Amino acid sequence: MNIGFVGVGRMGANMARRLKDRGYHVTTLFDVNRAAATALAQELGAAASPTLGDVSAGADVIFTIVTDDAAMREIFSGPDNLLVNASGKLFINCATVSPAIHLEIEKLAEGAGAASLEACMASSITQAREGSLYLMCGGSEENFRRAEPILKELSASLRYIGKSGEAAKVKALVNMVMNINTAGLAEGLGLGDALGLDLTMLREVFSQTGAASRVLQTDGEDMQNRDHACFFSAAHAAKDSGIALQLARELGLDLPLASATKAQYDRMIAAGLGELDKSGIAELTFKRRYAEGSGP
Repeated sequence: MNIGFVGVGRMGANMARRLKDRGYHVTTLFDVNRAAATALAQELGAAASPTLGDVSAGADVIFTIVTDDAAMREIFSGPDNLLVNASGKLFINCATVSPAIHLEIEKLAEGAGAASLEACMASSITQAREGSLYLMCGGSEENFRRAEPILKELSASLRYIGKSGEAAKVKALVNMVMNINTAGLAEGLGLGDALGLDLTMLREVFSQTGAASRVLQTDGEDMQNRDHACFFSAAHAAKDSGIALQLARELGLDLPLASATKAQYDRMIAAGLGELDKSGIAELTFKRRYAEGSGP
């Protein structure tokens, strides 16, 4: 089975490496960053495709990992798109985008004689390389079963949620709550620092009490040490919280914590910190850090 990738940033590149390691033929790659696609193609013995149509022509299954709704719509319906040579192909769409976009792509793919599946990822770069992603899938069960053998090579936890759009809803809520937890942890550690408390001690206490969270495990030490090497950027956190807030607005719900969290990540973007890891939100809450002009 030949596999293509559209979007070979940190996640896409490591997913491609994992599948190559597991014996799959990774044949075609595309990225708007041509240098990244070319370098990975040389590493994997694949082709850096000049067009999206070439990706589909050279692969049976195509993974897409792009930035947002607009990018997703563009690769499936723009002047150069994946559906030119799509008959019989399966598109596995992994980007965090709005549920409505997945429904739109499903219709476009079916119209071209192809199939699509959303495979939303609740993991990061290390898990992509190790094949231990948490994947939530939406689409027809037939398409899920077709993709299942490949997805098992990429995941430690693989879950079929339901029809198209449903997995994207769950992913939006996962990231919304994760972002709220991250902002709350930054405020707790920031206040602890201002009070003169030992932050290593404080993190240990948090871990043994109701303040414990997965975010404490992944981000707490980084916040303390100002190590914001990017695994999940502040810009992506803002985008994903925005997807959840839009769903809430459509239902007439007010989510004040999610709104306040998105506003913090928007502040990071405005301050030029959008490409820091989401843990960089601590730069806005600790005294004597970026908010007071010392820089991250």
